[in-house]
Amino acid sequence: MTKKNTILITGGAGFIGSNLALALLSRGHSVRVLDNLSPQIHGIDPLQSSLYLSIKDKVDFIRGDVINESDLTLALQDVDTVVHLAAETGTGQSMYAIKHYTDVNVSGTALLLEIIANNKNSIKRLVVASSRAVYGEGRYHCQIHGYVYPDSRRSENMERGDFEVHCPQCDGHAKLVPTNENTPVRPSSIYGITKLNQEQMFLTVGRAKGISTIAYRYQNVYGPGQSLSNPYTGILSIFSTRIRNEKGINIFEDGLESRDFVHIDDVVAATVAGIESADEIIEVFNVGSGIAISILAVADSLQSLFDKSIPIEISGQFRIGDIRHNLADLSLIKDTLGWAPNISFQDGLEGFVDWVKNEAIQQDRYEESLVELKARGLYK
Repeated sequence: MTKKNTILITGGAGFIGSNLALALLSRGHSVRVLDNLSPQIHGIDPLQSSLYLSIKDKVDFIRGDVINESDLTLALQDVDTVVHLAAETGTGQSMYAIKHYTDVNVSGTALLLEIIANNKNSIKRLVVASSRAVYGEGRYHCQIHGYVYPDSRRSENMERGDFEVHCPQCDGHAKLVPTNENTPVRPSSIYGITKLNQEQMFLTVGRAKGISTIAYRYQNVYGPGQSLSNPYTGILSIFSTRIRNEKGINIFEDGLESRDFVHIDDVVAATVAGIESADEIIEVFNVGSGIAISILAVADSLQSLFDKSIPIEISGQFRIGDIRHNLADLSLIKDTLGWAPNISFQDGLEGFVDWVKNEAIQQDRYEESLVELKARGLYK
């Protein structure tokens, strides 16, 4: 029988957090949520957002901030498990809101861990949401040099339409292979740097204090409930909002860039497996689908499911800090926690679109976000 825990989820009213909270409650755990109900995620009336309402009166809710010591101290009282999801997300936005991302993601995490390290508590497990962004381009294979770990792609190459990843030793073509957890970390965005910092701090404190600690490198999480109005994260949401507003889709690069899309239910199941594991663990795990889907294929599938035809432009434009491909190796989490994804992208996408169709059409702010990036030289 699984031991019932008292679990704090920072950022527990967000997309992943609210779904995780409900799953943990259904399994008999007690859940406390600390969340600041950020308007970027919850809209202009956060107390009426669907994510917040899904957990309202079901969890011990504290409206507070991870950069506030008194809020964190209150939230940590009498818990035995901490799941740290609170963070600013968005690769593009992080490249100009640098101090803000660092304040929330790095300083907020440092403050949380400092309180845990310096105060008597009964915490037995720490879990932190990291990201595949810590890898940068990730793991590739060169016919001459074997497995290679390329640095960020060069702007001069992409400006002339060469978007592929090259071997860092011979500059030849490098083939995408699944990225495992032993891959050298080379984040190509401020967001990725902050997520790497978060996981490193958690693992370091966990080892020092003898607390089981897990860092989950989530891939591209999607599913019902994710924000349809946030123009900085979630390509499925961004494209869906564009389609429903009958606006064209600008696909960056050549449309063949790909992502590993993992359904929210699979992400929750993986996270629960780590929380409930009886083993002493200090480890990093990839959480994904193990399948790479091109962005052009995503746009085509969404048009078909919405039964709408809108202009799709493959523009050749690109964002500084974006990676070419994303494909996770899931061997470690399968072997250690016995977890594997259950929801295919096609089934997950159909369910996502069915949910979107029943939601109010959101104001499209995507072009506004691109203007911000272009003004700062981050969008070519």
